[in-house]
Amino acid sequence: MTTAKPLAIALMGPTASGKTAAALDIARRLPCEIISVDSALVYRGMDIGTAKPTPAERAAVPHHLIDILEPTAAYSAMQFRDDALRLVTDIHARGKLPLLVGGTMLYFKALRDGLDDLPPADPAVRAQLDADAAQIGVPGLHARLAQCDPQTAARLKPNDAQRIQRALEIIALTGQPMSALLARAPKTALPFTLLPLALEPSDRSVLHQRIAERFDAMLAHEDGLLTEVTRLRARGDLHPGLPSMRCVGYRQAWEYLDGMYDMASLREKGIAATRQLAKRQLTWLRSMPDRLVIDCLAADAGAQVLKQVEIAVNRQDYH
Repeated sequence: MTTAKPLAIALMGPTASGKTAAALDIARRLPCEIISVDSALVYRGMDIGTAKPTPAERAAVPHHLIDILEPTAAYSAMQFRDDALRLVTDIHARGKLPLLVGGTMLYFKALRDGLDDLPPADPAVRAQLDADAAQIGVPGLHARLAQCDPQTAARLKPNDAQRIQRALEIIALTGQPMSALLARAPKTALPFTLLPLALEPSDRSVLHQRIAERFDAMLAHEDGLLTEVTRLRARGDLHPGLPSMRCVGYRQAWEYLDGMYDMASLREKGIAATRQLAKRQLTWLRSMPDRLVIDCLAADAGAQVLKQVEIAVNRQDYH
């Protein structure tokens, strides 16, 4: 009788690394269900700019944590962890392999390492921080954070409004720096074995080309990104400060529709922002030394991923 924990697969990688295709390859060979690990795919009505799996792809294998929220809402790493733990248990109970697929590395980290007991968002504090940002700018808030919590400030870019404001909000609510609270957070063992597979490029310039081609396709599509953002703006309940509208591509499209720049600048800024996202994702991945790296540019990348999953499945019963 085996005492091994049941198995789950984490398929990680930067944007445009081929995660969706690799996941579908696995699903064609093994009985599994996919849990999306993507902070943008949770939103309904955001399909083109998020490169959301198509209806046909989602019909081929069960997908979870896609289209679960309106873009007016926020979704936290804590909510993701709770949802993912529940879903993994449910998928195991159905005798299938949970396949966690995505590029939101904070979600993977939250799942693996557990979460701190940070306070929830406070609308009054957020409103004050928004007012401060309007007065002194986000770099000014970053400078303020550097005085209160230099460790957190050092890992955030001076224009990372969302994370800077969250760090300052935590200080305002607890009187303690976020870095100190995170350092004290207990590590929680997962009730399953998580195999971390990472699709990473051997040549970053080729990934950059993929990113450019995909963004161009989003703009060129008849019902593409600009049509999608126009439709979202027409709802009347969205604004650029929402987490959903801060997603890469959506922010730039919103600004273009506001007349802030021309089409050439939209393309340039959208591609640059996506490349920066990929860079951050790869930085996160490098902080996971136990991951198994597969070159996403290899012609047989999908086959390599499938081989590693099959080895793990044969070594450990996931039922």
